[in-house]
Amino acid sequence: MAMSRRSFPLLKHLLSQTRSVTYMPRPGDGAPRAVTLIPGDGIGPLVTDAVQQVMEAMHAPVFFERYDVHGDMSKVPEEVIASIKKNKVCLKGGLATPMGGGVNSLNLQLRKDLDLYASLVNCANLPGLQTKHENVDIVVIRENTEGEYAGLEHEVVPGVVESLKVTPNLYGNLVANTAAGIAGGTGVMPGVNFTVVGGGVVSGNVGADYAIFEQGASAGNVGKEKNVEQKNANPVALLLSSAMMLRHLQFPSFADRLETSVKRVIKDGKHRTKDLGGNSTTQELVEAVIAGLD
Repeated sequence: MAMSRRSFPLLKHLLSQTRSVTYMPRPGDGAPRAVTLIPGDGIGPLVTDAVQQVMEAMHAPVFFERYDVHGDMSKVPEEVIASIKKNKVCLKGGLATPMGGGVNSLNLQLRKDLDLYASLVNCANLPGLQTKHENVDIVVIRENTEGEYAGLEHEVVPGVVESLKVTPNLYGNLVANTAAGIAGGTGVMPGVNFTVVGGGVVSGNVGADYAIFEQGASAGNVGKEKNVEQKNANPVALLLSSAMMLRHLQFPSFADRLETSVKRVIKDGKHRTKDLGGNSTTQELVEAVIAGLD
């Protein structure tokens, strides 16, 4: 498998990790951390609000600096980039990617401006969620700033576009989306885009520079208009991404509480959005997660 040298330290760390569930507060849990929040477009405000509600219910030691950024803007405002660089952590909903018109994707701009060269997607079965394949547990790490999604293409002749550099970016994205489909759907797969310096890794917050946590597979997906109107968008992927974020911030007890409650709700089966075979609204699922917090 082709992979940037910068991704090898992360892969090595992941393969050596074991994780236990901890519920007792640890030293430092009481020191709140600022997190840049970009609700985004479409279902983004619905699912990011879901995260905020759960964080508040848990009394998690984080507070959000919210910025309204939308995919039809010409660029990400400088104050947003400054906030992410200051806080080093961002929680993000999907940003719509305009088609045609010479407008660049703001998702791509964020990756380039912050050198978020690696994308990590965790694709694993959730207990109680029936899928064709069982015992799926896949971590996909892909290049994020090069290849076909890097904006390095040019039009040779009208209608013919040539990529200046081919790397695993596009193919890694296809693998991630396929793995997500096998494990239960893109709506339940968490993910993070990040850059690390000094050989550090995001999951241990060792030498980490910047990290943006968002839906893992099809991260640019803003959902369907019907999901927004009916307020039944699936918040599970972003809730699980938020658990990853809490671990990244060294708040493991809060991360475990959140992840355990989400998995319990999915396993119970009483509160699921339409894409998971249920009829619950986003708010109903969120309230079930809050009620299940230990």
